[in-house]
Amino acid sequence: MEERLVVVVGYEAAELLDIACVTTSLAMANGIGRPGVPYRVCLASPGGAPVVCGSGLTLQGQQSLERVTGPVDTLLVSGGLGHERAAADPRLVAHVRRLARDSRRVASVCTGASVLAAAGLLDGRRATTHWRYAHRLAARHGEVTVDPDPIWIREGNVYTAAGVTSALDLTLALIAEDHGEELSREVARNLVVYLQRPGNQAQMSMFVAAPAPANDLVRRLVEHIAGHPDGDLTTVALAARAGVTPRHLTRLFREHLGRTPGKYVRRARCEAAAHLLVTTTLPVASVAVRCGFGSAEALRQAFTDRYGISPSRYRTVQVAGRPAR
Repeated sequence: MEERLVVVVGYEAAELLDIACVTTSLAMANGIGRPGVPYRVCLASPGGAPVVCGSGLTLQGQQSLERVTGPVDTLLVSGGLGHERAAADPRLVAHVRRLARDSRRVASVCTGASVLAAAGLLDGRRATTHWRYAHRLAARHGEVTVDPDPIWIREGNVYTAAGVTSALDLTLALIAEDHGEELSREVARNLVVYLQRPGNQAQMSMFVAAPAPANDLVRRLVEHIAGHPDGDLTTVALAARAGVTPRHLTRLFREHLGRTPGKYVRRARCEAAAHLLVTTTLPVASVAVRCGFGSAEALRQAFTDRYGISPSRYRTVQVAGRPAR
């Protein structure tokens, strides 16, 4: 089998983990020893210069980005604190665009999506990036449908992954795509990763994701929702509780939370269900009632939409992966 050339694009202030998660996983796939798995990984940088990562550590570039030619199996742009400068560098962006034409697939990790967007490679596509930078990417590139929730997204031959260690999830998925799930699982075991997350699993739990909303009214309602997932949380009921019209409440939620009250409540209830599934032995039907779903089937549908996995399967996988006490 021919070598699969994987070009990882680095630049000043790139994120070391964005690069290492990819290169280590592919090297491990090679090292497991099965014939026919020859990834050749090349760290390319502008001018072949050393990549001084955001952490201060320096990686030696293996090839000048300007000198890399196709065919390329996988072109992957890393993210990092320097992503905005990289996306504003016309020569770097032009070479990424050039190599993309000769690549079987194109990918980004974290804020590397900014470079792909600047190159026009995400136009008309759904894409993800680190949740903290998703709003900025969407504001600057209206032609891109930015979804801040998933771990990674595939649109045709273009892949985008979320923040930092999602590079690991994406690379494991690429290995599985190339050589099957067995090798991907073996690499995951060698990396001591107890669970390979599906691409559409949410990046962040709402319990740890973001600071409390600055708006007092919205913050009080968010606290009420978190404490009463089984209550009447319709937009009308929440608006009445806050003493505002449903229309005004919807505007406030969109402004401060980025979603309508209904969508926020659905997500909060899914998060609450996920917590109960892992921390209790309640039957799924009981979890559904406690979290405000009308039935186990309603929970299953909402949960699968949110996490890409059924509640019962989520419980099995998560509990199996927890360390013994």
